[in-house]
Amino acid sequence: MADRLENAWVTLEPMTLDHVPALEQAAADGNLWDLWFTTVPRPGGMAEYVEKALRGQLEGRMTPYVVREKASGDIAGTTRYYDITPDPYRMAIGYTWYARRWQRSHLNSACKHLLLDNAFQNLGVVAVEFHTDAYNQDSQRAIERIGAKREGVLRAHKRREDGTLRDTVCYSILATEWADVDKWLQLRLKRLTA
Repeated sequence: MADRLENAWVTLEPMTLDHVPALEQAAADGNLWDLWFTTVPRPGGMAEYVEKALRGQLEGRMTPYVVREKASGDIAGTTRYYDITPDPYRMAIGYTWYARRWQRSHLNSACKHLLLDNAFQNLGVVAVEFHTDAYNQDSQRAIERIGAKREGVLRAHKRREDGTLRDTVCYSILATEWADVDKWLQLRLKRLTA
């Protein structure tokens, strides 16, 4: 099981089936499943979504978390490590979504800082990747705001939930860049939470 991660603003709890009702409630805030370029499950599909994430964890391919906003105590969404490869040791951060009321708040910066710090400082990865649909402009801006560098676009890379092909925009942060990204994220969090 994954370790619990926390800072002053968020707690990342290892995902369990007990989180299904709270995740359904978070996804309903903004009907997040209506965004065809995301992977937020439709009503009634959250248990399957969580079960799939937990299977990925058992297979060593991912580490899923739920995101709890500390001040309110609310489950705000979910995120995970995935595409974990051992040599060179790297991983991606994604499957991230937040209830509408938490979008464009301090939450994403706080969450990403926790995940990145753990990946580089505790796990010792050489790089962290981020992937998003080419149509998900909000996600691309959020990834760029945390300091990731755009690598390029993999065209016709994956199937979306509706069966259409998506172009995937790829970003990364290298271990050698973490010190500067860390300073940037800490400054950003101070500004967002002041």
